[in-house]
Amino acid sequence: MPQTHGLALGKFAPLHRGHQWMIETALTETERVSVVIYDEPEVTDVPLPVRAGWIRRLYPRVEVIEAWDGPAVMGDTPEIRTLHEDYLLGTLGLRGITHFYSSEFYGAHVSAALGAVDRRLDPARSRVPISATAIRADPFGQRGFLAPEVYRDLIANVVFLGAPGTGKTTLAQALAAQHGTRWMPEYGREYWTLHQRDHRLSAEQLVELAEGHLEREDAALLDANRWLFTDTNAITTWIFSHYYHGFALPRLDALARAAEQRHDLIFLCLDDFPFEDTWDRSGPASRTHMQKRIVADLRARRLPFIPLAGDLATRMEKVNAMLGRFRKWRSPHEHTTLSPQAGAA
Repeated sequence: MPQTHGLALGKFAPLHRGHQWMIETALTETERVSVVIYDEPEVTDVPLPVRAGWIRRLYPRVEVIEAWDGPAVMGDTPEIRTLHEDYLLGTLGLRGITHFYSSEFYGAHVSAALGAVDRRLDPARSRVPISATAIRADPFGQRGFLAPEVYRDLIANVVFLGAPGTGKTTLAQALAAQHGTRWMPEYGREYWTLHQRDHRLSAEQLVELAEGHLEREDAALLDANRWLFTDTNAITTWIFSHYYHGFALPRLDALARAAEQRHDLIFLCLDDFPFEDTWDRSGPASRTHMQKRIVADLRARRLPFIPLAGDLATRMEKVNAMLGRFRKWRSPHEHTTLSPQAGAA
């Protein structure tokens, strides 16, 4: 008996619970499932490989086909129908499809062209009352319709680096309040208070600290509204390990390397901020030393960063100016050409 083969297609911009129900139904009803994902940069900034990655991670059994040259035009005219059918059958060479899954009008003509069963699911959106258009308009308000793997990729993770006492915590907290979102406190301060001995942590404890910060940051991303303002990252912990021990354990090396790709914007808080000499700090001279290390390390890693000087209001103004023209998944050169209104879209 021939193998049953289900097919679904779309932009998945973003992938939501309705899409997931469609894919899961196909996995239940057919032996093999393929999903075609169109590029559609006019609709979404999220790159095609990222959207394909969501499905690959959530559904390893699914064959994901990245349709880089797929038709961009949508509609229900004979010409547009033929364009899509020719692409699926000709360019992609899809054959042997037994079931075509969709919730749209095109289910009828695509399934007929493929010679497949027309499995249109929930066209009225009564079972899963959401659309990708509604989610793009309000990701935070509709986040209940998104898997964690998807929602995390819609949040811009903004990190503030700098030596102790350079105003990172004050700035992250103030920005989060202003933008109605979450901020991620520096877990290192909490961990150090509980576990330090003679103002030191072991190399093994620094790994545990970095892992704990990462775990809490992942959780905070799921409750953030467009931005997460993060106080430090594993690169800072790696620098402290070298400062105190002369080395970092392999696991901390790996966490620091991963942090290089983790954040969408890196701001460096300069050491002109008034220093608060609390019991858990080593004084202004230590701050100057650590600041030099942090700057040198960022340059060695070739990570672009934006320096922040002055008082809190001045720093917030500079951050907000950058946020106003920033769009996640766009290159920095594209950011500079965007108007504040376009950046906020």
